[in-house]
Amino acid sequence: MNKCNVEISRAFLQKTKYSNTLFAISIFRPFSSTNVKILSQSFTTISSNPKSRTPNCKFLLSDHLKNQSLDEAREVLNKIPFPGVHLYTMMIDGYAQSYRLDDAMALFEKMPVRDTVSWNSMIKGCLHCGDLVTAKKLFDEMPGRNVVSWTTMVNGYLKFGKVEVAERLFFEMPARDVAAWNSMIYGYLKFGRVEEAMSLFRKMPNRNVISWTAMIGGLDYNGRSDEALVFFKKMVGCDVELSSSTFSCVLTACANVIALHLGVQTHGQIVKLGFCFDEFICASLLTFYANCKEMEYACKVFNEKLHGNVVIWTALLTGYGLNHRHESALMVFGDMIRMSVLPNQSSFTSALNSCSGLETLDRGKEIHAVAVKLGLEADAFVGNSLVVMYTVCGNVNDALAAFSSVDEKNIVSWNSIIVGCAQHGQGMWALTLFGRMIHAEVDPDEITFTGLLSACSHSGMLQKGRRFFEYISRYKSTAMKLQHYVCMVDVLGRSGKLEEAEELIKNMQVKANSTVWLALLGACRMHSNLEVAERAAKSILDLEPHCSAAYVLLSNLYASAGRWSDVSRMRVRMKQRGIVKQPGCSWVTVRGVRHEFVSGDKSHPFSEEIYQKLDWLGGKLKEFGYVPDERFALHDVEDEQKQEMLSYHSERLAIAFGLVTTAGGSAITVMKNLRVCGDCHSAIKLIAKIVGREIVVRDSTRFHHFKNGICSCGDYW
Repeated sequence: MNKCNVEISRAFLQKTKYSNTLFAISIFRPFSSTNVKILSQSFTTISSNPKSRTPNCKFLLSDHLKNQSLDEAREVLNKIPFPGVHLYTMMIDGYAQSYRLDDAMALFEKMPVRDTVSWNSMIKGCLHCGDLVTAKKLFDEMPGRNVVSWTTMVNGYLKFGKVEVAERLFFEMPARDVAAWNSMIYGYLKFGRVEEAMSLFRKMPNRNVISWTAMIGGLDYNGRSDEALVFFKKMVGCDVELSSSTFSCVLTACANVIALHLGVQTHGQIVKLGFCFDEFICASLLTFYANCKEMEYACKVFNEKLHGNVVIWTALLTGYGLNHRHESALMVFGDMIRMSVLPNQSSFTSALNSCSGLETLDRGKEIHAVAVKLGLEADAFVGNSLVVMYTVCGNVNDALAAFSSVDEKNIVSWNSIIVGCAQHGQGMWALTLFGRMIHAEVDPDEITFTGLLSACSHSGMLQKGRRFFEYISRYKSTAMKLQHYVCMVDVLGRSGKLEEAEELIKNMQVKANSTVWLALLGACRMHSNLEVAERAAKSILDLEPHCSAAYVLLSNLYASAGRWSDVSRMRVRMKQRGIVKQPGCSWVTVRGVRHEFVSGDKSHPFSEEIYQKLDWLGGKLKEFGYVPDERFALHDVEDEQKQEMLSYHSERLAIAFGLVTTAGGSAITVMKNLRVCGDCHSAIKLIAKIVGREIVVRDSTRFHHFKNGICSCGDYW
């Protein structure tokens, strides 16, 4: 075998990384047995040389670590006779990134020689795994710290919220580079210490693009978006080279303050510098235009390139939802599925929010099915959105099932289901869930207490409501908000404690607004108390002279009492002041299409069938002993006209439409913009019994579930 062939064989053996000796030698079968022997000796010589093996082992070790095959990587390391510090450090990093801190520490202690990089990697690994104590111990023992060591510990303390300790360590540093300054600025901003961050920024000897971007993003994060944009203008004036992160932060700030002109200018700069196809920039542009109500421009940005990134699709989906274009949002979600772009948690949250906006249960169930297929139904964000969607669409049982499926329930999960149960009049369920929440060691917040007080109000639990309100007043005074007073006035008012409710309003720690007085006025309407109602109405109109609800409620009270001259006086006053009563409207969604009705409406394509069904129901209602309650016919007309007016209220038209267009036995869900009247409430209970269906009606205050002649509210609403 000549010298040339030996060199070729050696090169080939190196290229194969010595993984299959027999295969390598077999390539040279045309050679004689003597030549094969020479090849074998060549391989032995190469493989026995640690310096020639190390580069290949390094590549193999790196591959295993990238694939998170840690045990295989360790086997490779163990086979190297004298691994260098760099290989040990690679393995330590691999263990730490996979949260195998004990293995990382054992290997670190086994190292024959440690350099600064290996110490820094071990400290960083401890912090990544949440072990601040060990990281601090290693830092204190470290023989030769560099600026990276100090910066790593500063970042570690900031990660654990120990801002003061990080601050002290930062000022103790013997030398600081730009990265160290940036870390401290970022930490200040993360924890809302904006003034300290600005002061430190001014003291920086040198700033880079990260310094400026941290300030812009941090100011925006802390609700100071206007100042963030001022910083951006200063940054441009300093000729700092802009990055994609800078543009993302600026666009977010523009979106938050609806700075359309500056955002459009920024968009132009993005195009000029060639950042327009950056996926995160694209998503930021979509969000910016959506916030500015410019969905046409958002669509243009989206259509400039065929995107496969879920973040960009989700930005468009969320933008449509933000602009109340829920049908378009759901079309985008459907297109994502067809384009094989797998939705993430944010995608599902936005799509389900649009289902809630449309109050379309069927579409929500379809999206729920997709979430189940992708294994995301147990995710907290998706699960919470499912709870809200089912609650809003009138299905509290499925809301409870969705809540139970969430693996790691957070405060939003608990609040969503407690508020949902309150809206559906399931007060005891709400209180039971609150008990489980406390047992799970989740601290309640102001939304939790609003839900609990609302549950007490809708379920007539006066004493429990009083105890909750007293608890908030005594132990959670910082959480006491105006809505808690509104709920407590509602609790007292619905229970007939009108004078006590009025006294509570007068002694509030915060100034009462019209909403609080409206809660009292609504209770007066329920209990026919004109004396308190007139005082409440006067207080409302003093605060808000054009409040139509106050005029309507007081006028209805006068009508119920037969005081028609006062009714006329109120109507004249409304006309003089240009106040228009909100018309009653009910709607029902059938096969994804929303059908709206107003009282006495005959314009619907199904009007003939609807009125035939109502006439049939009218006969059946009489058979069941139903007598119209004319107190709710709020016009001074003949009794026969009053009965006819009551029979054709908007909710009854919507129910009749549901009966003639949906399958027998299925539930019918009707939404109404005003409170359902007492006469309709009595009639719908009997209608549900007559047709053998569950009828769900959501009015302006709560959900009513009618079934077998009874309502879930227990006639208390």
